[in-house]
Amino acid sequence: MHEDGNGAGRPVGTGLPGSGVDQGTGRKGDREFLSLERELTVFLRRARANQGEMAREVHPDLESAAYGLLVRLDECGRQRATALAAYIGVGKATMSRQLRALEDLGLVAREPDPADGRAWLVHLTEEGRRRVGRVREARRARYVSQLAHWDQHEVAELARLLHQLNLGMEK
Repeated sequence: MHEDGNGAGRPVGTGLPGSGVDQGTGRKGDREFLSLERELTVFLRRARANQGEMAREVHPDLESAAYGLLVRLDECGRQRATALAAYIGVGKATMSRQLRALEDLGLVAREPDPADGRAWLVHLTEEGRRRVGRVREARRARYVSQLAHWDQHEVAELARLLHQLNLGMEK
């Protein structure tokens, strides 16, 4: 049984046995993509809930969506707002609003871009770096605990496949 997107359990493999044809669509190969959709739906629902928890751990007033922005700045350092917006997949206005909120919380700061005086670079403040680092370390510890029964090669393969999926979705 697997949990569907609404939290209910349902059996895996609802297609016709051995046919490779899904009962619902009749197309060969659809079963695998329906399974992928179901598992991604569950995974993304849980990830959104976890992201909200992690955002609140960084700061009680932090929006859930801004957590990924802080992680990106933690990993990549100073970035232009336009690059952050493209990476996260939001518009300039949304990015501006999120950055203002993060500045108000003391988690990020802006400085003029030395390569282009009209542009600004955004970076984590020391407080932002400290808070994000603490939450990311706690998250890594949870992954280690939750996946302790997995072989390290399986964890590496999962990371590789997710990376491949993310690259494919950028196109």
